[in-house]
Amino acid sequence: MIRIRNFILHKPHGYLSQFIYEKKRHKKLLGELYDFPEGTMAIGRLDEDSEGLLLLTTDGKVSEMVRSKTVEKEYYAQVDGRITEEAVQLLKNGVEIGFKGIKYTTKKCEARIISELPDCIGEGRKIRDERHGPTSWVSITITEGKFRQVRKMTAAVGFPTLRLIRIRVGTLSLQLNAGEVIEVENFFTHKP
Repeated sequence: MIRIRNFILHKPHGYLSQFIYEKKRHKKLLGELYDFPEGTMAIGRLDEDSEGLLLLTTDGKVSEMVRSKTVEKEYYAQVDGRITEEAVQLLKNGVEIGFKGIKYTTKKCEARIISELPDCIGEGRKIRDERHGPTSWVSITITEGKFRQVRKMTAAVGFPTLRLIRIRVGTLSLQLNAGEVIEVENFFTHKP
């Protein structure tokens, strides 16, 4: 019997959500953070510039279930400028973005302005200094996952994303520091 293994990772900025990169430029890969067993796959992806909660498994069925439209994914986005309640309301109702060369209206979602960040995020990496204007944070919870969707959503309402962190997948919340990995028996019964 093959043992299924599951991992929770706080993916740092600058890493690809993959184990192999076949192009010429060197990229930081997940295997540099931990000695994952052969056959481990990321459940969903976070692009190189995004950070936060990433689930990994050796079981394709678990991966398929977590990626389904029934599991919420919550992101904290640091945006350019002071996001307004009007922009948050637009996000909640769905906004038009481009996806694979066609226009797409996102599904309704949860969104709110964030005034205080959890310790696992803290100040994090410095995006820019105050000379370039203010920034603010917004939480966006979606069940779909189009390519770079949250970044496109904030840009569509006039507040481009500067930093993006996945903070929650289903009932699992980010509680690790950047680069930390833990192995869990089951994602859905894990208690921090």
